Amino acid sequence: MKSSWATVVSNNAGLIEVEINDESTGFHSIIEELSTEIQPGVIGIKASDLCLVLSIEMVDTTEKI
Repeated sequence: MKSSWATVVSNNAGLIEVEINDESTGFHSIIEELSTEIQPGVIGIKASDLCLVLSIEMVDTTEKI
């Protein structure tokens, strides 16, 4: 992943650790673009949307093969 505002620190066993540079203007514009008001005063971002922006593949570890 190449981004001026986020770096993947680790990606092990379906757990992804991302370090955010919250001083980056890119970070703030992406958060504003992806955020949704869940309830009054509470803003959230879908993990799938964030992973798409960060080019990280989400894997459902509960899915049986």
